Order: sequence, then C-alpha cells, then structure tokens
Amino acid sequence: MDEFTEANQRNWNNRAELHSTDTTGSYRIAEVLAGGSSLHALEAGEIGDIRGKDIVHLQCHIGLDTLSLKHLGAKSVTGLDFSSKAIAAARDFAVRAGTEARFVEASVYDAPQALGDTYDMVFVTWGAINWLDDIYRWARVVAALLRPGGRLYLLEGHPQLNQLEASDGAFRVHYGWRTPKDSPLTWDNSQTYTGDERQLTDTRHYEWVHPLSDIVNALIKAGLNIDFLNEHEIVVWRAFPDLVELGGNQFALPDSYPKFPLSFSIGATKPPK
Repeated sequence: MDEFTEANQRNWNNRAELHSTDTTGSYRIAEVLAGGSSLHALEAGEIGDIRGKDIVHLQCHIGLDTLSLKHLGAKSVTGLDFSSKAIAAARDFAVRAGTEARFVEASVYDAPQALGDTYDMVFVTWGAINWLDDIYRWARVVAALLRPGGRLYLLEGHPQLNQLEASDGAFRVHYGWRTPKDSPLTWDNSQTYTGDERQLTDTRHYEWVHPLSDIVNALIKAGLNIDFLNEHEIVVWRAFPDLVELGGNQFALPDSYPKFPLSFSIGATKPPK
C-alpha cells in the first residue's frame, strides 16, 4: 500500500467513527434501520428497477446505501470498502436493521479477487472515484464485476466542481482539470463534510480530479457501452458556502448565480455474450 492510500485509509477509518455515530441527519441512519432508504431523490430516480438484482456497492463506506438498495428490492447486496471501521459499522447496521447483506474489507482495485463473484449492477456514488489514482484500472474492475448485460450506475461530484474554490461570492479555478497520479491534491480538513463539529484526528488525505473524458473513455476501453451521461445542478453536500439547500440533503447554486454542473451520472452496460 502506498503512502497516499495509507493516509486515506487512516482518514476514512476516522471518518467512519464519526459518520457511524452521526447526529446531523446526513446519513439518515434512523430511516435505514427502520427499513427505509438513505438514497437521495437523484440517484433513486436514475437507478431504474432493481428488484431481483444482485448488486455490489463499491466504496460503500458505512453501508447505509448498500442496505437501502436491499430495502428497495434488490435480491442481494454486497458492499466493499478499504476501511476496517467502516465495514465493521456496516455489518453492525445490517444486524440492527435485520437486513441480509455481505460486507467485504478490501481495496476497490482488488474487488474481483476479494468478492469472487459477478453482479447485475455495480453501484458507485458520491465521493468515490476522486479517492482513486487510476480511473482506467477502476473501470476494468467494474467490467470484471459485471455479468453480461449487467449495468454500472455512477453518480459523482462534477470534475469542474472539484477544480474550483469560492470566495467573496465568486468562483476561481484553482486546481488542474486532470491530477497526475503521483501528485495528488493534498488536504488537511479538521472536520468531516456532514457538519459534525467533532474534530478529525487523522486529517491528511489525498484526492485526484478525473476529467469526464477520462471517465467515459476508461469505461469504453474496459468494454462497456455508455447508456447515458447526465450533468446535474445539484450536489448532496455543501460544497461551497453559498449553496442553498433544496431539501432532502440536496444543494444547488442560488438563482442569482450563473449555473454550472455540480454533479454527473453515467449509466453503462456490459454487452451480452
């Protein structure tokens, strides 16, 4: 494991401790434990009919969305994450919810070997691929996990959003549009993104900006057919101070601001044999 991954793993173990005891409502823990869903309206409206599907949720964190997919009708759900504390929390939530789910601790790059199975859907959402240094390797993992005819659903913060910083009501391009593998963006945030006032102790973490062209081309090169590419004017965390909450933990730019995409989603299918 390289130094960037080790730092990110420590950071996410720390975040998992806070998120699994979240009091802000961001993770909708009570709803999931009661048999409901933590999915936002955006992804819930785009994933389509998942009844009877075997689904793997990559970089599942504390597993609440994974359990939600089961509650929404999936035949089986499997979550994978590299954080031991996140996986422990996910397993605990599954027991408390009385929901059958499998959770595996492993790097996303090792998912095909760690899981030993294939699926009808690979589900990846919100703050996942920006933690990965090689988007082409990730796409090959997705393709390996899908059965013929299986689908990827990816929903993420927009790369353009990840390039910007906001100050005095204006946006400035501060980061490059493609982050070199060996020179990631370096962060030392003292708090997590939910609004929880508790302090992180392992603050150092690293991220990569992947252009839309790289993401799409990686999936095509891995053998998948692109079904749709959608850009959205909402995101599910307060990425900038001036964003306004629309309800349901969804945020958008104020009406007085020029609009630009804050997130994007991709559907892709593995061709049948």
